[in-house]
Amino acid sequence: MSDLDETRLGAWLAAEVDGFAGPITVTKFPGGQSNPTYRIDAASGAYVLRRKPFGPILPSAHAVEREHALIAALHPTGFPVARPYGLCEDSEVIGAPFYIMEMVEGRTLWDGALPGMLPAERTAHYHAIIDTLAALHAVDYEAVGLGSYGKPGNYFARQVERWSKQYRMSQTDDLPEVERLIEWLPRTVPEQTRTSIVHGDFRIDNMIFDAGGPKILAVLDWELSTLGDPLADFSYFLMSWVTEPEGRSGLKGLTGPETGIPTIAQVVERYCAATGRDGVPDLNWYFAYNLFRLTGIVQGIKKRIIDGNASSAQASKTVERLPGLVATAWHFAQEAGA
Repeated sequence: MSDLDETRLGAWLAAEVDGFAGPITVTKFPGGQSNPTYRIDAASGAYVLRRKPFGPILPSAHAVEREHALIAALHPTGFPVARPYGLCEDSEVIGAPFYIMEMVEGRTLWDGALPGMLPAERTAHYHAIIDTLAALHAVDYEAVGLGSYGKPGNYFARQVERWSKQYRMSQTDDLPEVERLIEWLPRTVPEQTRTSIVHGDFRIDNMIFDAGGPKILAVLDWELSTLGDPLADFSYFLMSWVTEPEGRSGLKGLTGPETGIPTIAQVVERYCAATGRDGVPDLNWYFAYNLFRLTGIVQGIKKRIIDGNASSAQASKTVERLPGLVATAWHFAQEAGA
């Protein structure tokens, strides 16, 4: 059994999803602290449901409607996303808004170190990821109907303000380094020279790879997507290169010809070649910002644990990382001249 009303869900699917045929069985995916995600097995095939959390949530968080709009716009372009089947904004059906998309079968790579692969295979996988990010940033967002998906103006200025607010709304402790970041980041925002679709959480475990090789079949988890500075995604992706290997995305000390994992310089070179850039600015500011944003997200999870609304047993483990995140964010701010 799941925590959804399967009878009402089945009736909605039958009415709204082309080609759907029941009966259904619903299984909740483990993890995913933000928008709870479920696999639906039906006579007509397998589907995925993503919903908002039950209970009170911050106003702009968990926007599954935006996520659905984005994959509905991207799917026809050939960019690798799951096919969307429908959006339900009526909380009466299962208790929260949700959307349905296809179940993409393939491999999820949880450890960025790619254990068990040959160096050439690792290189090929990372090249596929970099090329996919460059392809996302090349999508003509106006042409696909996403011209109003984000606000105009400097993306990082908006994001610093947004995450400062989100942090304040879920603040539970007094952390002096966060206070310094909240003061320093808005004063030092870099100039924005390009605008593109920004994924917002672009990392190796948010992709599904083909079972047989380095091809990406779907990029997942678009809940933080918007229009903004493509360097947001690029610098966030590169955070793995300055993160200690922890069995997830951390790659610090693991790059070079022995492993086949590209160095930061090689990632920059390939991305710039694919996007027509002649280089990227000093990354330390962006690393400080990314860790500050992560601090805001983790602080939100901490507040949800305290309020009894966190949707995963992983949540408390994530929250233990908060002091380290804050210290590292301030370290990069100092590297950037704070």
